[in-house]
Amino acid sequence: MNLSVGIVGFPNAGKSTLFNALLGRQIAQTAVYAFCTIEPNVGVVPVPDDRLTALAKIVNPEKITPAVVKFIDIAGLVKGAAKGEGLGNKFLAHIREVDCICFVLRAFESKDVDKAGSSHPREDLDNLKAELILKDLETIEKFAAPVKDLPAKQQLEQLKQKLITNMNKGLMVKDISLTDEEIEFIKPLNFLTFKPYFIILNVNEQDLANIEKIIADYKDWTIIPISAKIEEELANLSPEEQKEYLKTLGLKKSGLERLIKTAYDYLGLISFLTAGPKEVRAWTIKKRMLAPEAAGVIHTDFAKNFIKVKVISFSDFIAFSGWQKAKELGKVRMEGRDYKIKDGEVVEFMVGK
Repeated sequence: MNLSVGIVGFPNAGKSTLFNALLGRQIAQTAVYAFCTIEPNVGVVPVPDDRLTALAKIVNPEKITPAVVKFIDIAGLVKGAAKGEGLGNKFLAHIREVDCICFVLRAFESKDVDKAGSSHPREDLDNLKAELILKDLETIEKFAAPVKDLPAKQQLEQLKQKLITNMNKGLMVKDISLTDEEIEFIKPLNFLTFKPYFIILNVNEQDLANIEKIIADYKDWTIIPISAKIEEELANLSPEEQKEYLKTLGLKKSGLERLIKTAYDYLGLISFLTAGPKEVRAWTIKKRMLAPEAAGVIHTDFAKNFIKVKVISFSDFIAFSGWQKAKELGKVRMEGRDYKIKDGEVVEFMVGK
């Protein structure tokens, strides 16, 4: 699944610090997992998944391979980006290439780092959205419906005016009420504001002790409060040192874990699991994917030659220490071509030659 999350924000919001923390997590894990930095502003990092460790305790594999998420650090936007200010066209083109947007908003002042944007995260988010909306307006205004059938052409022109009217009111395309037919039509236009998004609120260390209050103040947002500076420091520590540091902060998990899992979910992804003596692995698929398509993620021949899939829930696999006893107790199912794989299921595909 070559899907990616773009890290977007104003200069000095903490984007690069957060991205460096993600890279630090990636580098720290290279002795165990197979993934790499694709280029300086792109990083592929593992999705935290305790289920893999639990499976490994049962089957004792040679290696463990997690699912991964690709993050792209997009240079800071500035006001007027949609009109080309601050190399805005280039930056907005980078956003067009990603599948999900992670807005990073700075929520603290510092005498050491100038703050671009406004004095409040809400205003910053409105301004970032506005730049994306302006670019989408440019896209739709330039679009000419290539339809010879007059009624169909009129219908498309009405959709175009519907989009323009609502975007001029400040609505993102994803928030405009559209029919399934209209959605299918606009997909090729790849609107920036049709992409799913979530928000990282970059806070200072002291604020981390009041995460619940922060979330309550922004309950209308999908928000993850993170101290990018602390996350960068954590990335340089061993797993044991990380736990101790988080404990002193009153936290059970790092913000990066929440960020990565949220990104995975917003990309519309889930993991099915395989467990054997050679490898325990989380395989990435789209939600509601059919069994033959999921088999094809392992190998294209598996999709072509799919027969059945052997399925067990993760909890049953753990409870009965593997396939054998679970099968004896009727906890293992055989499913066909129409079966939709669910997150966390442990599977084995039956394929022909």
